[in-house]
Amino acid sequence: MRMHFFSGMIGHMNKTYEFTAPCHFGLEAVLKREITDLGYDVASTDNGRVSFSGDAEALVRANVWLRTAERVLLNVGEFQAVTFDELFEETAALPWEEFLPRDARFWVTKATSVNSKLFSTSDIQSIMKKAMVRRLGAHYGQEHFEETGAAYPVRVFVHNDTVSVGIDTSGASLHKRGYRTETVKAPITETLAAALILLTPWHKDRILVDPFCGSGTFPIEAAMMAAHMAPGMNREFTSQLWDNLVPRKCWYEVLDEARDLLDLQVETDIQGYDADPAVIRMAMKNAEQAGVAGLIHFQQRPVSELSHAKKYGFLITNPPYGERLMSGETEEVEALYRTLGERFRALDDWSLYLITGFPGAERAIGRKADKKRKVYNGMMRTWFYTFAGQKPPKRHRVLPEEEAGNPAARNGKAGDPAPRSVGAGNQAPRNGKAGDPAPRDSRAGRRAVPGGKAGGRK
Repeated sequence: MRMHFFSGMIGHMNKTYEFTAPCHFGLEAVLKREITDLGYDVASTDNGRVSFSGDAEALVRANVWLRTAERVLLNVGEFQAVTFDELFEETAALPWEEFLPRDARFWVTKATSVNSKLFSTSDIQSIMKKAMVRRLGAHYGQEHFEETGAAYPVRVFVHNDTVSVGIDTSGASLHKRGYRTETVKAPITETLAAALILLTPWHKDRILVDPFCGSGTFPIEAAMMAAHMAPGMNREFTSQLWDNLVPRKCWYEVLDEARDLLDLQVETDIQGYDADPAVIRMAMKNAEQAGVAGLIHFQQRPVSELSHAKKYGFLITNPPYGERLMSGETEEVEALYRTLGERFRALDDWSLYLITGFPGAERAIGRKADKKRKVYNGMMRTWFYTFAGQKPPKRHRVLPEEEAGNPAARNGKAGDPAPRSVGAGNQAPRNGKAGDPAPRDSRAGRRAVPGGKAGGRK
């Protein structure tokens, strides 16, 4: 029987371990890029899951900085099992004592089974808990555990009879940033909104408008990117209490760094509109709680009044669909999309990006999309449409020698900002290539920090 497990103590900062970060189906490439930008090596990408390797600091920084992951799992092991006896024995063979202290509270919080002979998730949970107790009992020399210490919730994924076992380092899903206490009927999650923004070429120097802003998720996530705000800096994580695995100092350093990098003085043009004044009030409250209210302009405005005097802006939005389509309001929804298309065409060289489950979106908008990407919003299959506008003209970069010799050299004025690098944000290329984030200080083990979309593609 094949079995693979990941041994060693995470407290040893120079050791490498394996992690798995689940994400929305169809957005694995976005999460992979985020992990790579953090400086960690991606081991594999599967449907809705990205695995990577790193040290103890990777656990902390992934939780604090990843915008599109649902959670971060510390991989314990992987094995084949087609009977419950095999499940018990293989689970008992995993090195649980390397992760769980004597007083740990441990249980299988969730088990999922797909195309496998073991399909009863409640039985999987119960049997694996018993196997864990046997292994830990043999190691600690006791039969009963009080479980009065920190929580170590275990998550299990069984796919084609392969059992993947991980400990949940995050606790509450990472989409819970801690700011959205006010929600509308069908909000888009923070992680999905962030991933969709990262799929576009938007960056902080460009206009972003959400004409159906709802609880404000798109504008708030964009403002957090512009301000270089770590999405997890204002929440708690289960693994913050894992003193046996991750030194408290590691959490302090990563969170201090996140606070140092925060730039709430950044200039932005991010706007959120909605026809419902109560919804706008919700969005404004959420933005205040996120700490980015000063970077967003919210306004009660129906989509029929959508306008903007400037060029080259972005509409990124989640218009109504789903529930309204199921309730027979197809004509009303189609009229709404038709109005959106009319107002979009009236804007000067703008781009439109929208997520929807409405199959008649292109027809109603009046234009075939340049790109169409299948994305799952929860269990609902949706599409993320790209209606690209013209790109703004590139600005010439004035070299120092040109500026010194000719203050208005080559069509550019002295002191004009240099054009930003092409790429996903202001992350600088790894190994010092142009476009990478500035490396962290020279202390051993410090890595580059992701730049979100704070200065990315044109």
